[in-house]
Amino acid sequence: MLLRFRVGNVRSLRDEQELSFVAPQGEEDGAATELELAGGGSVAVYPLLGIFGANASGKSNVLAALGDMRNAVLNSYARWASYDGIPRQAFALSPKSEGEPSFFEADFVIDSVRWTYGFELGPSRVEAEWLHSYPRGRRQEWLDRDASRAEVFKWPGGRVRDRAQLVRRTRPNALLLSTAGTDNHPQLSPLFHWFRRNLWSINPEAERAQREEFTTRELGGARASRIQALLQVADLGISGAAIVPDGPGRSTVKLTHRSAAGDVAFDWHEESYGTRSWFALLGPLLLALDEGAVLLIDELDASLHSRFAAEVVRLFHDPDANPHGAQLVFTSHDATMLTTPIGERLLEPGQVWLTQKDKDGASELHPLTDADPGEDEDLTKSYLAGAFGGVPALLEGQIARRLRAARTTGAYDEVGQD
Repeated sequence: MLLRFRVGNVRSLRDEQELSFVAPQGEEDGAATELELAGGGSVAVYPLLGIFGANASGKSNVLAALGDMRNAVLNSYARWASYDGIPRQAFALSPKSEGEPSFFEADFVIDSVRWTYGFELGPSRVEAEWLHSYPRGRRQEWLDRDASRAEVFKWPGGRVRDRAQLVRRTRPNALLLSTAGTDNHPQLSPLFHWFRRNLWSINPEAERAQREEFTTRELGGARASRIQALLQVADLGISGAAIVPDGPGRSTVKLTHRSAAGDVAFDWHEESYGTRSWFALLGPLLLALDEGAVLLIDELDASLHSRFAAEVVRLFHDPDANPHGAQLVFTSHDATMLTTPIGERLLEPGQVWLTQKDKDGASELHPLTDADPGEDEDLTKSYLAGAFGGVPALLEGQIARRLRAARTTGAYDEVGQD
């Protein structure tokens, strides 16, 4: 499970920001579950977090930064060899940021053992890399890499095997963990594979066709009955789904819809955008729940009705539907995701994170708990009223007034040109 993620000088996240699944101490909200740790300790962890904010405030960049960390771990050894330096996206609105390192760090748990892994990427090399373990509740340093030292790699405690070979095979612009995972190192591979099996990203505008194909394949597998059930319960008028041939070696899916005359099968291109988006989400969603993975969904409400989005949230909260501790991080513009129509909180304050940009265009990320909302406060109403921040700095009618002013100015310009 993912506990925390810290990042700095990546995309619009100039200063170090933190996203945490760990419930605030002393907050008994019922949404968090106790995770037992090696050494006898435990930590209360949320199954999902929602990131809210105005357009262009940096919500998507938080998820993209998680994806950047994953890609660096998986690809720096095998795919960065062709680069002269480091493929990264530093904060672009400050010239000095390009020369400064980008910072990534994650706390996560594998088989009850907590790990902290992080690195700094400079323009041309990995500036630093570190790995800490907590097998008995106390920190053990496993790796300390610092490119500014004469001895770049240090191994406190000598716990890692085959150290000389790992150092020899790791290029200056590659992560040692990437090298270890590619080489199937006996101790470090589980960490590499944690990144491979987690931080799966879903963007409503990217790779939807591939997700549709994946869900279609899943209709012929062990998850078929659950896909059918979720299609039918979604109130789309769907009574079933079937895989049908679509040319030599190809197949597609046809959804049957209830009607007064009986069930009617639609060709896939006749389905609505919302139906196709829901279908495309089901395969990856169920896979994440079965694998206990961390899933990242950008703009959960972009093509789904708010009630569908709310059901996704409930799936991750439900221990029967989510028995393996899968986690979700989603972004949304929809404030109704905070509370239900009857005033029940769909998300607790500790699960709500807000983004906003400062005067220099840098994104800031903070939890709703910083605003100390009241126990019975309507989070949706307070959020829309601007009590927590994270909403557009826009006055009612301001856009229309700007258009009228521009039209008037344009008319004067035309008169002046005659």
